Amino acid sequence: MVLAVHMATVDTTILPLGPNVTHLRGDDKDYYIVGTAHISEKSILEVEETIDAIAPDTVCVELCQTRYNALTDRNRWKNLDIFKVIKEGKMLLLLANLAVGAYQRRLGRELGVEPGAELLAGVTKAKELNAQICLVDRDIQATLKRTWGNLSFWQKTNLLGGILGSLVSTDTIEAEQIEELKEKDQLSSMMAELAEMMPEVQKPLIDERDQFLMSSIEEAPGKTIVAVVGAGHVAGMQRYFGHSIDREKLSELPPPSRWTQLIKWLIPLAILGAFSVGLTKNEGREFEELLYAWVLPNSIASGLLAAMAGGKFASILTAFICSPITSLNPLIGSGMVVGIVEAWLRKPTVEDCENINRDVQDLKGIYRNPFTRVLLVAVFANIGSALGAWIGISWVLALVAS
Repeated sequence: MVLAVHMATVDTTILPLGPNVTHLRGDDKDYYIVGTAHISEKSILEVEETIDAIAPDTVCVELCQTRYNALTDRNRWKNLDIFKVIKEGKMLLLLANLAVGAYQRRLGRELGVEPGAELLAGVTKAKELNAQICLVDRDIQATLKRTWGNLSFWQKTNLLGGILGSLVSTDTIEAEQIEELKEKDQLSSMMAELAEMMPEVQKPLIDERDQFLMSSIEEAPGKTIVAVVGAGHVAGMQRYFGHSIDREKLSELPPPSRWTQLIKWLIPLAILGAFSVGLTKNEGREFEELLYAWVLPNSIASGLLAAMAGGKFASILTAFICSPITSLNPLIGSGMVVGIVEAWLRKPTVEDCENINRDVQDLKGIYRNPFTRVLLVAVFANIGSALGAWIGISWVLALVAS
């Protein structure tokens, strides 16, 4: 949907209501944006005080329906089907999402605040005042897929490694540091660092959502609107205030990368071609030599990483056997086969699903919970298979060229 705002003006004056409240005025509507930290007790109080003081017609919160349900529905994990997750190849995406959420919960636990509590406080206050409630964020699945689609396989692996590393970190963060992060100069510096370090992530995760949030808020009903958003979005949202934004386009799911799809077919074709050339060119070359060059790296890497993830023996054996085969099949990955075997052996229960939020607080918990262990084994088997495939094809081509 395209939103057009005519003759909109920006008043960036910080109001007496609070140091993190920014007032924007467009046409005959007033917008009060409360920049929050998602694990801050002070943010909860500031949201409540701002809404009480302004008594808005509408309260907008930085949530989509999916995230709202996740914050309010404690039983959502009961309906999660591990086999469906594996078959759809969403293991890495789900594991990364769980790890990010776990890091926020761990910090929130240290500070005694549930992540997203300030957003729910905004919803609760709106209900008390009979104000309308608008969920103004882009659907989380669109955000994750657009972000994920911008990353190469190696970037995804590095990002996941960093996220998992945060789970074993012993660093602590104080409430004062959380509040300092809401200061606009520090946030601007952090956003600039993110843009420089990972531009592929910065655009879909920050810039696009800044546009989507501002556009949704401007279209909210009423004359006086309070919006509760993460402080890191406020500066970017101001840049897009009054601009025409196509939210439907920003919600489109990215098509599969042509290069990724091409690589999936090039690897098996290259291997088959190399075998053909090698056997023709070197009549004395034993077929087994080329076969070993392909099979051994695939089998060892996938089996080894499945073992590192704590897979059952049958899962490790499955990774060892199927990796050389699945690496030649663009339609199926080693992790999919290994994950199904691991899930069948571990048989995650509804109780295991209910305990996910608790268990993903640290790496030991991820290993302990059968559901997340299955995800971990499947993802590691996939990573090992990919590493083995690149080593294998390099080895085979080197033999052919010699």
